Amino acid sequence: MPAMIPLDSAALPPFAEAAGGRRSGNNGVFWFSSPTPLVVLAPMADMTDSAFGRLARRLGADAVFREMISAEALTRGNPATLAMAAFVPEERPIILQIFGTDSAMMAETVRILDERLDPDGFDINMGCPAQKIVGNFNGSALMREPAVAAAIVRAMKAATTKPVSVKTRLGWSRPEEILEFIRVLEDAGADLVTIHGRTKEQGYAGTADWEMIGRARQAVKIPVIANGDVIDGASARRCLEITGASGIMIGRGALGNPWVFGEIHAALADQPWTPPTTEEKNALILEHARLYAERWGGDEPLVTFRKHLIYYFRGTEGAKRWREQAVAVSTMEDLKNLLDTI
Repeated sequence: MPAMIPLDSAALPPFAEAAGGRRSGNNGVFWFSSPTPLVVLAPMADMTDSAFGRLARRLGADAVFREMISAEALTRGNPATLAMAAFVPEERPIILQIFGTDSAMMAETVRILDERLDPDGFDINMGCPAQKIVGNFNGSALMREPAVAAAIVRAMKAATTKPVSVKTRLGWSRPEEILEFIRVLEDAGADLVTIHGRTKEQGYAGTADWEMIGRARQAVKIPVIANGDVIDGASARRCLEITGASGIMIGRGALGNPWVFGEIHAALADQPWTPPTTEEKNALILEHARLYAERWGGDEPLVTFRKHLIYYFRGTEGAKRWREQAVAVSTMEDLKNLLDTI
Protein backbone atom coordinates (compact mmCIF):
# COMPACT_ATOMS: atom_id res chain seq x y z
CA MET A 1 0.00 0.00 0.00
CA PRO A 2 1.59 3.32 -1.03
CA ALA A 3 1.99 6.11 1.47
CA MET A 4 -0.99 8.43 1.51
CA ILE A 5 -0.56 12.01 0.30
CA PRO A 6 -3.15 14.43 1.76
CA LEU A 7 -5.74 15.65 -0.72
CA ASP A 8 -6.67 19.16 0.34
CA SER A 9 -9.79 21.07 -0.65
CA ALA A 10 -7.97 22.81 -3.49
CA ALA A 11 -8.04 19.50 -5.34
CA LEU A 12 -11.74 19.96 -6.09
CA PRO A 13 -12.78 22.05 -9.11
CA PRO A 14 -14.79 25.23 -8.43
CA PHE A 15 -18.02 23.79 -9.83
CA ALA A 16 -18.02 21.10 -7.13
CA GLU A 17 -18.34 23.60 -4.30
CA ALA A 18 -22.10 23.47 -4.73
CA ALA A 19 -22.01 19.91 -3.43
CA GLY A 20 -21.17 21.08 0.10
CA GLY A 21 -22.85 19.52 3.11
CA ARG A 22 -22.85 15.87 3.98
CA ARG A 23 -25.96 13.78 4.21
CA SER A 24 -26.89 11.82 7.32
CA GLY A 25 -26.59 8.39 5.73
CA ASN A 26 -28.87 6.27 3.55
CA ASN A 27 -31.11 5.07 6.42
CA GLY A 28 -31.01 1.59 4.92
CA VAL A 29 -32.54 2.73 1.62
CA PHE A 30 -30.15 2.23 -1.28
CA TRP A 31 -30.20 4.23 -4.51
CA PHE A 32 -31.61 1.27 -6.44
CA SER A 33 -34.63 0.74 -4.18
CA SER A 34 -37.44 1.21 -6.70
CA PRO A 35 -40.77 -0.51 -7.44
CA THR A 36 -40.28 0.09 -11.17
CA PRO A 37 -37.37 -0.76 -13.51
CA LEU A 38 -34.45 1.62 -13.28
CA VAL A 39 -32.94 3.36 -16.29
CA VAL A 40 -29.42 4.52 -15.46
CA LEU A 41 -26.47 6.15 -17.21
CA ALA A 42 -23.45 3.89 -17.74
CA PRO A 43 -19.89 4.81 -16.75
CA MET A 44 -18.01 5.60 -19.96
CA ALA A 45 -14.39 6.69 -19.92
CA ASP A 46 -13.90 10.29 -21.11
CA MET A 47 -17.64 10.68 -21.68
CA THR A 48 -19.64 10.34 -18.45
CA ASP A 49 -18.40 13.44 -16.70
CA SER A 50 -20.38 15.86 -14.54
CA ALA A 51 -21.79 17.81 -17.48
CA PHE A 52 -23.23 14.73 -19.17
CA GLY A 53 -24.41 13.33 -15.84
CA ARG A 54 -26.40 16.48 -15.15
CA LEU A 55 -28.09 16.35 -18.54
CA ALA A 56 -28.92 12.67 -18.16
CA ARG A 57 -30.61 13.29 -14.82
CA ARG A 58 -32.61 16.21 -16.21
CA LEU A 59 -33.82 14.04 -19.07
CA GLY A 60 -34.89 11.05 -17.00
CA ALA A 61 -31.92 8.93 -15.91
CA ASP A 62 -32.69 7.42 -12.50
CA ALA A 63 -29.03 7.40 -11.47
CA VAL A 64 -25.62 8.33 -12.82
CA PHE A 65 -22.59 6.03 -12.88
CA ARG A 66 -19.58 8.24 -13.41
CA GLU A 67 -16.53 7.37 -15.50
CA MET A 68 -14.10 5.04 -13.75
CA ILE A 69 -11.25 6.37 -11.64
CA SER A 70 -8.03 4.66 -10.64
CA ALA A 71 -7.72 3.50 -7.03
CA GLU A 72 -3.95 3.61 -7.33
CA ALA A 73 -3.94 7.19 -8.60
CA LEU A 74 -6.30 8.41 -5.88
CA THR A 75 -4.49 6.73 -3.00
CA ARG A 76 -1.19 8.12 -4.26
CA GLY A 77 -2.65 11.58 -3.83
CA ASN A 78 -3.32 12.54 -7.45
CA PRO A 79 -5.54 15.65 -7.19
CA ALA A 80 -6.74 15.33 -10.79
CA THR A 81 -8.27 11.96 -9.95
CA LEU A 82 -10.26 13.39 -7.05
CA ALA A 83 -11.35 16.30 -9.24
CA MET A 84 -12.53 13.88 -11.92
CA ALA A 85 -14.82 12.19 -9.38
CA ALA A 86 -16.31 15.46 -8.10
CA PHE A 87 -19.98 16.11 -8.74
CA VAL A 88 -22.86 18.46 -7.96
CA PRO A 89 -26.10 17.56 -6.13
CA GLU A 90 -28.09 17.58 -9.37
CA GLU A 91 -26.36 14.36 -10.39
CA ARG A 92 -27.63 12.35 -7.40
CA PRO A 93 -28.14 9.47 -7.06
CA ILE A 94 -24.53 9.17 -8.15
CA ILE A 95 -22.35 6.08 -8.08
CA LEU A 96 -18.58 6.42 -8.38
CA GLN A 97 -16.88 3.62 -10.27
CA ILE A 98 -13.39 2.50 -9.26
CA PHE A 99 -10.91 0.18 -10.92
CA GLY A 100 -7.99 -1.61 -9.31
CA THR A 101 -6.81 -5.00 -8.10
CA ASP A 102 -5.43 -4.34 -4.62
CA SER A 103 -8.25 -4.82 -2.11
CA ALA A 104 -6.65 -2.60 0.57
CA MET A 105 -6.13 0.17 -1.98
CA MET A 106 -9.71 -0.15 -3.20
CA ALA A 107 -10.99 0.08 0.38
CA GLU A 108 -8.86 3.15 1.06
CA THR A 109 -10.23 4.75 -2.11
CA VAL A 110 -13.75 4.21 -0.82
CA ARG A 111 -12.89 5.83 2.52
CA ILE A 112 -11.37 8.87 0.79
CA LEU A 113 -14.32 9.33 -1.57
CA ASP A 114 -16.83 8.77 1.23
CA GLU A 115 -15.19 11.44 3.34
CA ARG A 116 -14.53 13.98 0.60
CA LEU A 117 -17.49 13.56 -1.75
CA ASP A 118 -20.18 11.43 -0.07
CA PRO A 119 -21.58 9.64 -3.16
CA ASP A 120 -24.65 7.41 -3.10
CA GLY A 121 -22.74 4.23 -3.87
CA PHE A 122 -19.58 2.66 -5.25
CA ASP A 123 -19.18 0.45 -8.30
CA ILE A 124 -16.28 -1.83 -9.16
CA ASN A 125 -15.16 -2.07 -12.76
CA MET A 126 -14.83 -5.75 -13.59
CA GLY A 127 -15.85 -5.44 -17.22
CA CYS A 128 -13.69 -2.97 -19.15
CA PRO A 129 -12.10 -4.87 -22.07
CA ALA A 130 -9.52 -2.21 -23.00
CA GLN A 131 -6.02 -3.66 -23.19
CA LYS A 132 -4.45 -0.87 -21.11
CA ILE A 133 -6.86 -1.79 -18.28
CA VAL A 134 -6.83 -5.57 -18.69
CA GLY A 135 -3.05 -5.60 -19.14
CA ASN A 136 -2.67 -4.43 -15.53
CA PHE A 137 -5.10 -7.10 -14.31
CA ASN A 138 -7.93 -4.59 -13.90
CA GLY A 139 -11.39 -4.48 -15.45
CA SER A 140 -12.54 -7.70 -17.10
CA ALA A 141 -9.30 -9.44 -16.09
CA LEU A 142 -10.86 -9.85 -12.64
CA MET A 143 -13.35 -12.33 -14.09
CA ARG A 144 -10.42 -14.72 -14.39
CA GLU A 145 -9.47 -14.14 -10.74
CA PRO A 146 -12.66 -14.77 -8.73
CA ALA A 147 -10.81 -14.95 -5.40
CA VAL A 148 -9.27 -11.53 -6.00
CA ALA A 149 -12.64 -10.14 -7.15
CA ALA A 150 -14.32 -11.44 -4.00
CA ALA A 151 -11.60 -9.96 -1.77
CA ILE A 152 -12.11 -6.55 -3.38
CA VAL A 153 -15.87 -6.65 -2.80
CA ARG A 154 -15.44 -7.69 0.84
CA ALA A 155 -12.84 -5.00 1.52
CA MET A 156 -14.94 -2.25 0.00
CA LYS A 157 -18.06 -3.40 1.84
CA ALA A 158 -16.14 -3.22 5.10
CA ALA A 159 -15.05 0.35 4.32
CA THR A 160 -18.48 1.92 3.75
CA THR A 161 -22.15 1.77 4.63
CA LYS A 162 -23.02 2.68 1.04
CA PRO A 163 -24.02 -0.02 -1.45
CA VAL A 164 -21.18 -1.64 -3.39
CA SER A 165 -22.04 -2.87 -6.87
CA VAL A 166 -20.09 -4.51 -9.67
CA LYS A 167 -20.20 -3.96 -13.42
CA THR A 168 -18.99 -6.97 -15.34
CA ARG A 169 -19.47 -9.00 -18.51
CA LEU A 170 -20.72 -12.47 -19.39
CA GLY A 171 -17.22 -13.86 -19.15
CA TRP A 172 -13.75 -13.72 -20.59
CA SER A 173 -14.39 -15.95 -23.57
CA ARG A 174 -17.53 -17.98 -22.75
CA PRO A 175 -20.90 -16.45 -21.85
CA GLU A 176 -21.60 -19.20 -19.31
CA GLU A 177 -18.78 -17.96 -17.08
CA ILE A 178 -21.09 -15.35 -15.58
CA LEU A 179 -23.26 -18.03 -13.97
CA GLU A 180 -20.54 -18.92 -11.48
CA PHE A 181 -18.89 -15.52 -11.28
CA ILE A 182 -22.07 -13.73 -10.24
CA ARG A 183 -22.53 -16.17 -7.37
CA VAL A 184 -19.00 -15.38 -6.22
CA LEU A 185 -19.85 -11.68 -6.22
CA GLU A 186 -23.10 -12.24 -4.32
CA ASP A 187 -21.39 -14.42 -1.71
CA ALA A 188 -18.74 -11.73 -1.23
CA GLY A 189 -21.45 -9.19 -0.42
CA ALA A 190 -22.09 -7.28 -3.66
CA ASP A 191 -25.40 -5.42 -3.38
CA LEU A 192 -26.07 -5.28 -7.11
CA VAL A 193 -24.45 -6.47 -10.34
CA THR A 194 -24.68 -4.89 -13.78
CA ILE A 195 -23.99 -7.30 -16.64
CA HIS A 196 -22.94 -6.24 -20.12
CA GLY A 197 -24.25 -8.94 -22.44
CA ARG A 198 -20.93 -9.69 -24.19
CA THR A 199 -17.69 -11.42 -23.27
CA LYS A 200 -14.36 -9.66 -22.97
CA GLU A 201 -13.19 -11.27 -26.22
CA GLN A 202 -16.25 -9.89 -28.03
CA GLY A 203 -15.51 -6.36 -26.92
CA TYR A 204 -18.40 -4.40 -28.40
CA ALA A 205 -18.87 -6.61 -31.45
CA GLY A 206 -21.78 -8.91 -32.12
CA THR A 207 -25.09 -8.88 -30.27
CA ALA A 208 -25.65 -8.61 -26.54
CA ASP A 209 -26.91 -11.91 -25.12
CA TRP A 210 -29.91 -10.85 -23.04
CA GLU A 211 -30.98 -14.44 -22.45
CA MET A 212 -27.71 -15.19 -20.64
CA ILE A 213 -28.17 -12.07 -18.52
CA GLY A 214 -31.57 -13.48 -17.60
CA ARG A 215 -30.04 -16.81 -16.60
CA ALA A 216 -27.50 -15.01 -14.43
CA ARG A 217 -30.26 -12.99 -12.79
CA GLN A 218 -32.06 -16.17 -11.86
CA ALA A 219 -28.88 -17.57 -10.25
CA VAL A 220 -28.77 -14.91 -7.50
CA LYS A 221 -31.06 -13.02 -5.14
CA ILE A 222 -29.44 -9.59 -5.50
CA PRO A 223 -30.68 -7.09 -8.13
CA VAL A 224 -29.23 -7.33 -11.63
CA ILE A 225 -29.13 -4.52 -14.18
CA ALA A 226 -28.90 -5.38 -17.87
CA ASN A 227 -26.52 -3.53 -20.20
CA GLY A 228 -25.91 -3.74 -23.94
CA ASP A 229 -27.77 -2.93 -27.16
CA VAL A 230 -30.58 -0.91 -25.56
CA ILE A 231 -30.98 2.17 -27.74
CA ASP A 232 -34.67 3.13 -27.52
CA GLY A 233 -37.98 2.38 -25.87
CA ALA A 234 -38.71 -0.75 -27.91
CA SER A 235 -35.35 -2.38 -27.22
CA ALA A 236 -35.65 -1.48 -23.52
CA ARG A 237 -38.99 -3.26 -23.22
CA ARG A 238 -37.67 -6.29 -25.04
CA CYS A 239 -34.53 -6.43 -22.89
CA LEU A 240 -36.53 -6.34 -19.66
CA GLU A 241 -38.92 -9.00 -20.94
CA ILE A 242 -36.05 -11.35 -21.73
CA THR A 243 -33.80 -10.66 -18.74
CA GLY A 244 -36.31 -9.95 -16.00
CA ALA A 245 -33.70 -7.46 -14.74
CA SER A 246 -34.29 -4.77 -12.13
CA GLY A 247 -33.28 -2.13 -14.63
CA ILE A 248 -31.30 -1.12 -17.68
CA MET A 249 -28.00 0.68 -18.01
CA ILE A 250 -27.58 2.86 -21.10
CA GLY A 251 -24.12 3.58 -22.43
CA ARG A 252 -23.40 4.23 -26.08
CA GLY A 253 -27.12 4.56 -26.78
CA ALA A 254 -27.15 7.79 -24.76
CA LEU A 255 -24.25 9.45 -26.56
CA GLY A 256 -25.68 12.22 -28.70
CA ASN A 257 -29.13 11.14 -27.51
CA PRO A 258 -29.60 11.85 -23.79
CA TRP A 259 -33.34 12.04 -24.53
CA VAL A 260 -33.29 8.23 -24.63
CA PHE A 261 -33.95 8.06 -20.88
CA GLY A 262 -37.26 9.86 -21.22
CA GLU A 263 -38.18 7.78 -24.26
CA ILE A 264 -37.53 4.55 -22.37
CA HIS A 265 -39.51 5.62 -19.33
CA ALA A 266 -42.43 6.54 -21.59
CA ALA A 267 -42.26 3.16 -23.34
CA LEU A 268 -42.17 1.25 -20.06
CA ALA A 269 -45.21 3.20 -18.84
CA ASP A 270 -47.07 2.75 -22.18
CA GLN A 271 -47.14 6.49 -22.63
CA PRO A 272 -46.56 8.51 -25.82
CA TRP A 273 -43.23 10.19 -26.36
CA THR A 274 -42.40 13.03 -28.72
CA PRO A 275 -38.83 13.32 -30.06
CA PRO A 276 -37.12 16.69 -29.63
CA THR A 277 -37.31 19.21 -32.43
CA THR A 278 -34.18 20.55 -34.12
CA GLU A 279 -34.50 23.71 -32.05
CA GLU A 280 -34.75 21.69 -28.84
CA LYS A 281 -31.76 19.59 -29.83
CA ASN A 282 -29.67 22.66 -30.57
CA ALA A 283 -30.66 24.25 -27.27
CA LEU A 284 -29.61 21.13 -25.38
CA ILE A 285 -26.30 20.92 -27.25
CA LEU A 286 -25.57 24.49 -26.21
CA GLU A 287 -26.49 23.73 -22.61
CA HIS A 288 -24.29 20.63 -22.62
CA ALA A 289 -21.43 22.71 -24.01
CA ARG A 290 -21.98 25.40 -21.38
CA LEU A 291 -21.84 22.86 -18.55
CA TYR A 292 -18.80 21.26 -20.14
CA ALA A 293 -17.00 24.59 -20.45
CA GLU A 294 -17.93 25.41 -16.85
CA ARG A 295 -16.30 22.17 -15.76
CA TRP A 296 -13.13 22.17 -17.88
CA GLY A 297 -12.51 25.88 -18.60
CA GLY A 298 -9.55 27.16 -20.61
CA ASP A 299 -9.32 29.56 -23.54
CA GLU A 300 -10.77 26.96 -25.91
CA PRO A 301 -12.95 24.88 -23.58
CA LEU A 302 -14.77 22.98 -26.32
CA VAL A 303 -11.80 21.39 -28.06
CA THR A 304 -12.42 18.10 -26.22
CA PHE A 305 -16.20 18.58 -26.44
CA ARG A 306 -15.96 17.67 -30.11
CA LYS A 307 -16.24 13.99 -29.16
CA HIS A 308 -19.83 14.68 -28.01
CA LEU A 309 -20.68 16.83 -31.02
CA ILE A 310 -19.89 14.02 -33.41
CA TYR A 311 -22.51 11.86 -31.68
CA TYR A 312 -25.11 14.63 -31.64
CA PHE A 313 -24.92 14.89 -35.43
CA ARG A 314 -25.10 11.12 -35.97
CA GLY A 315 -28.06 10.14 -38.13
CA THR A 316 -29.03 13.68 -39.07
CA GLU A 317 -29.40 14.96 -42.62
CA GLY A 318 -26.01 16.15 -43.80
CA ALA A 319 -24.33 14.45 -40.84
CA LYS A 320 -20.99 14.03 -42.60
CA ARG A 321 -20.79 17.73 -43.39
CA TRP A 322 -21.69 18.77 -39.83
CA ARG A 323 -19.21 16.33 -38.30
CA GLU A 324 -16.45 17.74 -40.48
CA GLN A 325 -17.23 21.22 -39.20
CA ALA A 326 -17.67 20.02 -35.60
CA VAL A 327 -14.02 18.98 -35.34
CA ALA A 328 -13.05 22.66 -35.71
CA VAL A 329 -15.21 23.89 -32.81
CA SER A 330 -13.15 25.34 -29.96
CA THR A 331 -15.33 27.96 -28.27
CA MET A 332 -19.00 28.61 -27.50
CA GLU A 333 -19.05 31.19 -30.30
CA ASP A 334 -17.81 28.55 -32.76
CA LEU A 335 -20.57 26.20 -31.66
CA LYS A 336 -23.29 28.82 -31.89
CA ASN A 337 -22.22 29.68 -35.42
CA LEU A 338 -22.26 26.03 -36.42
CA LEU A 339 -25.73 25.44 -34.98
CA ASP A 340 -27.01 28.61 -36.65
CA THR A 341 -26.04 27.20 -40.04
CA ILE A 342 -27.96 24.02 -39.27
